[in-house]
Amino acid sequence: MEKIPMTSAGHTALEAELKNLKSVERPNIIKAIAEARELGDLSENAEYHSAREKQSFIEGRIKELEGILSLADVIDPAKLSGSIKFGARVTLADEDTDEEKTWQIVGEYEANVEAGLLNIKSPIARALIGKEEGDSVEVRTPGGTRGYEILSIVYA
Repeated sequence: MEKIPMTSAGHTALEAELKNLKSVERPNIIKAIAEARELGDLSENAEYHSAREKQSFIEGRIKELEGILSLADVIDPAKLSGSIKFGARVTLADEDTDEEKTWQIVGEYEANVEAGLLNIKSPIARALIGKEEGDSVEVRTPGGTRGYEILSIVYA
């Protein structure tokens, strides 16, 4: 199977989520199912069906996280330099609006656009890979083509 690139922060966050699901959420849902069973007739017991559905979601997420973490290839961006690659924190200026944005290029399971973490498979990240500070890039996005100037590249 193919390795999944991620930063150490992303790996730590996924491990924390897995630990929480196993040590907090799973015991809580088992307790909720037991309590719902005590209420009697399971065929018309909404609490029981809701708890079983939540249990199914939790178990599925645990399996998903275990699979992701088993294939994780943790990359330390601090050891990298040069042109843009995985882990780079890139500051861009929109060539139309002069608006500046800073993104870090991360793996798909740790991406969060609101937090400035850009999926390496996204159109912007793919357009940036291999570019240097001062370069201009055109990015085809679902909203149309945008032009950006690369202001800085930081690996930390």
